[in-house]
Amino acid sequence: MSSTVWREDVAEQTPEAVPLEFADEEQSLRITGFWMFLITDILIFASLFASYAVYRPMVASGPTPGELFSLGPALLETLLLLTSSFTVGIAVWSMRRGQEIAMTLWLVVTLLLGAGFVATELHEFVRDVAQGASWQTSAFLSAFFLLVSTHGAHVTFGILWAVAILLQVARRGLTSTTCRKVYTFSLYWHFLDVVWVFIFTVVYLAAKLP
Repeated sequence: MSSTVWREDVAEQTPEAVPLEFADEEQSLRITGFWMFLITDILIFASLFASYAVYRPMVASGPTPGELFSLGPALLETLLLLTSSFTVGIAVWSMRRGQEIAMTLWLVVTLLLGAGFVATELHEFVRDVAQGASWQTSAFLSAFFLLVSTHGAHVTFGILWAVAILLQVARRGLTSTTCRKVYTFSLYWHFLDVVWVFIFTVVYLAAKLP
């Protein structure tokens, strides 16, 4: 009983100091656990980047990175994903002000940008394979497809996850649980944006450097 009263007092005294997703101890612990998950994902991508660095020179009879990659699609993908990072930030900002409709709209915009990113990446993959540059062509292409498609799979999962969150918000409103899910999704999405910046730099941009 006293604990409930204390929580209510804190909420009344500092309504903006503690976001709803952190106001509940269980939800805070779940957010901490999600950070642990992101650390494991960092290790996965680190190993994929290391593999790409090792196999990049092994082109066999296939195209070299400079011959294969075009900066146009990669720049478009970068623009889409970085813009989506901004919109998901606005979604969280709206959520913390209790603006459910605004949060939903900005999250939908984020998902549309993410879908545009995936569609552009798939188009790029189809073009590469049509030109004879498949994952079986060389060790370089195997490492490339593994790295980039793993990131793309993460983005696709993020889109499906956000759709499920939006359905829960529509049914339950902004509660400590739904706010925690929106917040952890935003962490996940920002993480994918950071990974993509490294992919763009290490894979696409480096291929065009002399």
